[in-house]
Formats: sequence, C-alpha cells, structure tokens
Amino acid sequence: MDFTFNEEIELLRDTVRKFSQNEIKPVTRQIDDEEEIPAHILDKCKELGLFGILIPEEYGGAGMGETGNCVMTEEISRASGSVAIVLGGHQSIGAMAIIVGGSEEQKQKYLPSMAAGEKIGCFAITEPQAGSDAGAIRTMAVRDGDHYVINGSKIWITNATIADVVSLFAITDKSRGARGISAFVVEKGTPGFSVGKADKKMGIRGSHSAELIFEDCRIPAENLLGKEGHGFGIAMRTLDMGRLGIAAGCLGASKEALDLCLKFAAERRQFGKAISEFQAIQWMMAEMAADIYAMDSLTYRTAWLADRGDKFGREAAIAKLFSSEALDRVIDKAVQIHGGMGYMREHVIELMYRDARINRIFEGTNEIQRLVIARDLIKQGAY
Repeated sequence: MDFTFNEEIELLRDTVRKFSQNEIKPVTRQIDDEEEIPAHILDKCKELGLFGILIPEEYGGAGMGETGNCVMTEEISRASGSVAIVLGGHQSIGAMAIIVGGSEEQKQKYLPSMAAGEKIGCFAITEPQAGSDAGAIRTMAVRDGDHYVINGSKIWITNATIADVVSLFAITDKSRGARGISAFVVEKGTPGFSVGKADKKMGIRGSHSAELIFEDCRIPAENLLGKEGHGFGIAMRTLDMGRLGIAAGCLGASKEALDLCLKFAAERRQFGKAISEFQAIQWMMAEMAADIYAMDSLTYRTAWLADRGDKFGREAAIAKLFSSEALDRVIDKAVQIHGGMGYMREHVIELMYRDARINRIFEGTNEIQRLVIARDLIKQGAY
C-alpha cells in the first residue's frame, strides 16, 4: 500500500502549515482570552480557499476530499482548536449535509458561496433533551401548502452566531420516531428564526456555539433536503465525515504538544542536566509518540476509505474514539512534563489542555462511538 500524499495534498499541507504557524499561532492566546477569532484570520482562510477544501470542484470548492480536509484540519489544529472547529463546523457537517442530502439545484444554490467562505454553515440537531439520543428531537416542521412551519430550539450549535446557512433537523412525523426526522436548509434572516447568546465554554472559546430558536419560522418547501423522513440518515452520514475531522484535529494538537515537550525537555535543566535525559520523561514522550503514530494511521487510512467511496462509518467512529482519548493522554503528559509551567495560563499547554476535552463529547460522545462500533460488528458478524 502507498501511504504517500500526492503533490496537491503536499502543497496544501505546506501552505496551511505556514499560515497556521506564522499567522494563527501568534494570536492563539488572544483568541482564547477574547473569545473571538480575529477577522484577518478568517479572511485569510477565505483567501486560501480553506472554507471549501471538502466541497466538490463543480460547486466551487477545492474537491480535495476527506484526505485534504484532514490535512488542513491537522495543520490548523496545531495552532488553534477554535479556528479548526469553525472550519469543520462549516464544511465537515454544515455544508456536508447539503452535499449528502441535497438536490442538484440546492447544491448549486448554496455550495458555491459556502466554498468561498461568503456564507458560513452550521449543523443543527442537538436539543436540550436530545443529545446522544438524536432520535428524541422535538423541533417540529409542519407542512403548510408550499411552506414548512418550524417551531422548537437547538442548543450548543457550532458557528450559530456567524452562520448564514443552517442544516436543520426536525420532526415531520411524530409517529415514526427517528424515521420521522427530516432535514432542511434555513437561511439567516428568515422571519421566526433567531440566535441566542454565545455559550461560555471551558475551551475552544474562539469557536462560538449558541442556541437556535424557531418560532413559527416559515421556509419554502423546496428547502427540504432529500425526502421527508430521510433526515436521520442524512445526519448520520454527515456525522461520519465530522468524526473523521475531529480525529484529524486531535492528531494535529497531539503533534504540537509533543513538539513543545521535546523543546522544553531539552532546555529545562534539573539536577545538572536536561530533563530529556531522565528516563521518566523519555518514557512519557515515547508513549505520546506511540499514540500519535496510531492516530495518524487511523485518520488517514479512514480518509482513504472515504475518498474511495467505501463504507467507513465504523472506521470513522474508531478514529474519533481513539484519537480523542489519545489526545487527552498526550496533553496530560505534556502538562506533567512542563510541570508548574504547564499549569500556568501564560503557557499554551494550559490552553490546549482545556481545548482537548470537548473532543470526547461532540460529534457523538465516545460512549455513542462505542455503540456505533459494536452494533456494526454485530451486524457484520465478523471483523
């Protein structure tokens, strides 16, 4: 098997790495402190085409598939989890729901402006009583002539405060449970649609999430993605893509943490020598490297499967599960290696420690990933 990237992917990595290291990294702490990504960073993302890496070329995107998206996400995550999550929420799940479930007309209408970063997307399924149990959503969409009338609310929606296009999931038939869920596109400015205050979070503070509120919100019937009752399937296929993006972000953050540890351990001296000479430190860094190697292998093999058009739902769940838990192990060791300095807000390791924790929760908790994996194993009857 050939695990080398083609020239286009290597050029993407080089371009995004330079942008990430030279322009995002200097404002990483500012993003956390001010809970805002500077406008010039998002403008540069647009200029580089990063909002459309995953969107097919025929709709104005780069068409670089899951491999390209993972490379971009990995490199951005080395500097800022917040920036990576904005890009991921926009295209890995926001635009992806339209790619997965939309008609040709809908794709032509929404994707070109999303690929250019002119319109930002988000994915709205979570509700106060429907987190892991996505089938328990209560937001209703009732057909009224050539419109649907939507009532309900969503919470913790990534990009909610900046989104122009919402991929929304609502019940159209209560009697059918999850099979009664349908998917829609709702545009910013639609009467009856409003956004709550940004959530105050432990980490990824520059990536805003908030409540979405729908009060007799009328949207054209043509905004239905796919057919009525197909929403749950669209959501699950979309989340496969999102989970792979999470794995790539964990990989990037882990590589950055290990690099910081290697530098610190070479410079920090105790008992007359660099702490990198102590076996205890060496073993921690060796374990970090082992986790990173496994994360890298899982992430890009799964991206390869996705780009081939193979089934990859189980593999995406495995990549997300393993990588998010491995990142926590890596970051915890990074704090330990840095000692007291790693606990101080003046050091980026402290920020990375807080940013890391969300990865075991969103895009489906890790408990749900275990269910996804186990159920697929049982269904297949063999590994």
